Amino acid sequence: MLQFRASLVLKELFQTSPKRLFSDIIGHKKTFPKAYIYSAAYPAGRISKLKSGCNGRPFFLPLAGRRFLCTKTEGSIDSTEPVKKDDSVQEATADRRRKAGIMPSLEDLLFYSIAEGQERIPAHKFITALKATGLRTGDPRLKECMDMLKVTLKSTSDGVMLDRHLFKKCVQSNIVLLTQAFRKKFVIPDFQPFASNIDALYEKARNLSGGLVADYIPQLAKFSPDLWAVSLCTVDGQRHTVGDTKVPFCLQSCVKPLKYAIAVHDHGTEYVHRFIGKEPSGLRFNKLFLDEDDKPHNPMVNAGAIVCTSLIKQGASNAEKFDYMMNFLKKMAGNEYVGFSNATFQSERESGDRNFAIGYYLKEKKCFPDGTDMTGVLDLYFQLCSIEVTCESASVMAATLANGGFCPITGERVLSPESVRDTLSLMHSCGMYDFSGQFAFHVGLPAKSGVSGGILLVVPNVMGIMCWSPPLDKLGNSVRGIQFCTDLVSLFNFHNYDNLRHFAKKLDPRREGGEQRYSFGPLDYESLQKELVLKDTMWTKVSPTECNEDHSTTVVYRMENIEEGF
Repeated sequence: MLQFRASLVLKELFQTSPKRLFSDIIGHKKTFPKAYIYSAAYPAGRISKLKSGCNGRPFFLPLAGRRFLCTKTEGSIDSTEPVKKDDSVQEATADRRRKAGIMPSLEDLLFYSIAEGQERIPAHKFITALKATGLRTGDPRLKECMDMLKVTLKSTSDGVMLDRHLFKKCVQSNIVLLTQAFRKKFVIPDFQPFASNIDALYEKARNLSGGLVADYIPQLAKFSPDLWAVSLCTVDGQRHTVGDTKVPFCLQSCVKPLKYAIAVHDHGTEYVHRFIGKEPSGLRFNKLFLDEDDKPHNPMVNAGAIVCTSLIKQGASNAEKFDYMMNFLKKMAGNEYVGFSNATFQSERESGDRNFAIGYYLKEKKCFPDGTDMTGVLDLYFQLCSIEVTCESASVMAATLANGGFCPITGERVLSPESVRDTLSLMHSCGMYDFSGQFAFHVGLPAKSGVSGGILLVVPNVMGIMCWSPPLDKLGNSVRGIQFCTDLVSLFNFHNYDNLRHFAKKLDPRREGGEQRYSFGPLDYESLQKELVLKDTMWTKVSPTECNEDHSTTVVYRMENIEEGF
């Protein structure tokens, strides 16, 4: 956290009047409240024990050798006081902050950064700037802001322009998130150039013409081979989509890691792996084959996924289990589209002889928990494969895995850290059918493919991506999807084993202008205010004060070009 300290004098004031008495400086009410003094650290005994007053109260009382934060001054707000939501109270609070010399509000700083010297801004300018950060107006976290914006515009004379007070009224409920966005503090700070690169990779893959649409499930054969879509969602909720991203398709095998994550979330790793192994099989995904312990090799092949299905909400009816899974997946998708294709379910069940054979083999080998109804498990297995998503909603599911189990666009904890870790580990080693080793080598990211043409890709701690194109290669993976994933890690240093510091040949979209990302403490109002004091362009750096008595590094910042009523 940034820390503020006492210094002997303010550089600005001494420059203008070096011989003035210190008491006169304290009484200079116009200049002093806008000055702030900062030091990263200072040694013990290097600072004088200075006592003076401001409005009858002490404003400096440093203790040698100690760090301390800004003390509460006349008119400032105590953080322990209950927060009041009344607009007049909030406005009075902001006025007291300004009069007391406390930092300006985030709402005001955000308005002036967008207004660029104008007294009013058109609403569309704010919306355009917001979208450039990667956020959407439909983001659930911005609901209060967008609802208030609609109401506010109806009350204005022209229905378009916002002054500072109206703007503040609209954004104050979501100001911390908005400030993070406009200050480029998201995981992808320069989002527009990054999105342009994604579009270029999409276009390159679109020109591929190889592969065949899966036809062993009749419903899948109906999809056009020309369909191609890519959606991404970062851990901060930045979104980008290109192509046929609103067309629903079935998850098929892409549901396997999600199902496994839910089983581990509910039961823990140890229990789940009493029934399922952790090793790549080295065989086709639908082989009737178990490991040396008579367990399925892993939950990403059909045998393992069928056993994993039997662990979901044991003892409940199939209807209850299905509803449970649907609700869980909707939470992972941030309540975006999750549907069900009954036609695909019927088609799968009618053509699922191989899976019935696997089911009976598992039953004969006693792979299921005691009391399991094998035929009921297979019905649920086919139903879960027939759950529909769009590229957009599935990218949020992938982003929830990338974000340690928290859904980025709702902030809700959906999965435990343990379940996410285990899921990503198995996706990395077993998620791409017989191409898993090649994919882990060349792409180096957790992924899961499905015969509907989807590839669920996770860049841990950065983003989730869903690629979808029905034509498949001979191993059952989307031709365009594989090309896109390969090109993605060729351009960006997303491969798990790319060295972020020394791999100069690749781009790092996590950096702004080539600099490392940094954090200024928790995501709260006060931390952001203190950061803005030092980083915002409306603050000017002044040279350190020359003084024989204190040689520690002291930097003084002053505000400039702020309107008189600010």
